[in-house]
Amino acid sequence: MVESYRDLIVWQKAMDAVEDVYQLAKDFPEYERYGLWSQFTRAAVSIPANIAEGSRRGSRRDYAQFVAVARGSLAEAETFLMISVRLGYIVQKQAEPVFASFDEISRMLNALRASLLR
Repeated sequence: MVESYRDLIVWQKAMDAVEDVYQLAKDFPEYERYGLWSQFTRAAVSIPANIAEGSRRGSRRDYAQFVAVARGSLAEAETFLMISVRLGYIVQKQAEPVFASFDEISRMLNALRASLLR
């Protein structure tokens, strides 16, 4: 039984993804500190944060809306990851496990949202 958002596997995986993003972003050039680095890490942090916030809202519909926002943040983080690879800040091989994690989190968020709207 889920007693807290911390019990949700999707929240736990999103927290792991935040760590992965910070590990990748730490090697970005210094001039990206307030550009791509900042946007990338913020988008990643927003995923578990929105899951947590939504779980504390008053209704399932509100929760579902926050899960939808988390999905948007995930798409943003994935886009920033793609940009980072294209700019050569991250090599594709480093990015692949994070892309896989993002795919899994995306499926889990879709399932969570669908269950909340039932």
